[in-house]
Amino acid sequence: MTLEVTIAGRKIGADHEPYIICELSGNHNGSLDRALKMIDAAADTGCDAIKLQTYTADTITMKSDRPEFQLKGGLWDGYSLYDLYQEAHTPWDWHPALFERAKARGVTLFSSPFDNTAVDLLESLNAPAYKIASFELVDLPLVAYVAQQGKPMIMSTGMANAAEIDAAVQTARKFGSGEIILLHCVSEYPANIADANVRTVPDLGAKFGCVSGLSDHTFGTAASVASVALGGSVIEKHFTLARADGGPDSGFSLEPAEFTALVRDCKDAWKALGRVHYETLGTEQGSKTFRRSLYVVKDIKAGEVLTNDNIRSIRPGLGLPPSRLWHVLGKTASRDITRGEPLAMDMIG
Repeated sequence: MTLEVTIAGRKIGADHEPYIICELSGNHNGSLDRALKMIDAAADTGCDAIKLQTYTADTITMKSDRPEFQLKGGLWDGYSLYDLYQEAHTPWDWHPALFERAKARGVTLFSSPFDNTAVDLLESLNAPAYKIASFELVDLPLVAYVAQQGKPMIMSTGMANAAEIDAAVQTARKFGSGEIILLHCVSEYPANIADANVRTVPDLGAKFGCVSGLSDHTFGTAASVASVALGGSVIEKHFTLARADGGPDSGFSLEPAEFTALVRDCKDAWKALGRVHYETLGTEQGSKTFRRSLYVVKDIKAGEVLTNDNIRSIRPGLGLPPSRLWHVLGKTASRDITRGEPLAMDMIG
């Protein structure tokens, strides 16, 4: 039986087009107007869902001057955790307007909650699903609380070993609906394409009995398309209106035209998988005319011997199959044959 998860009426699994999630993250740059424009632009890409992150600086970390709260290197060098999340968070009072805009645009919206109060907010807005971020996968009490809402759960597995993934899956199954999607993820921002290891995607699904996919932090779209080609059912990718505008995640986010291409290429990759077959497709029937076959390439008199000089395998395919060449060589013509005629059995004595 094929595994499936349903989010807002959309079936997700190997038998369905890949489910493409557009991650807005903090690229709204503190502007509700920009966030609403991002919803519109994301909807225009053809994505299946848009995802927020629901936290405040105080619900995800604490203000502290201790060294472990300071970031060194990478995109966010010099920030404290508190200051980064204060800048990047999506204010909670924006959420109703964002949900309403997504509904008006006919696209599913849900979020990653980072504590129980965020879950409560999202429940009040009838969020149809929840995402557990990679860094929160080991927070089993949060996983349990999300699962108790009875909605489908998507969980990213960045940094997690097999035992930690299993613990999160078992917790989600114990407390929730059992509709779980696991996303392979490299928790580096941006991630190196050589570290993508997308062969993990189908193995993740098989090992834990879940629908699986990729949360992709690499540049470009290659890892996402490769994941779909290997059987991944879900792709999540960060989105921005323009990388030049800056933003916490802008450096590894896709712009609208790029995200549109991602959606198209991932769905085309899934269509290209098709099924295993060795018969001639109906769409190929017309092409069979242009296969090779045996043709008379010089005039042949009745009684004259058929040779490699006067019979050849060429296109098109209206004569005897090329495999009959060995059978007809050395035979004689039963009638005069004109150059350009397809060779047929009744021409052979």
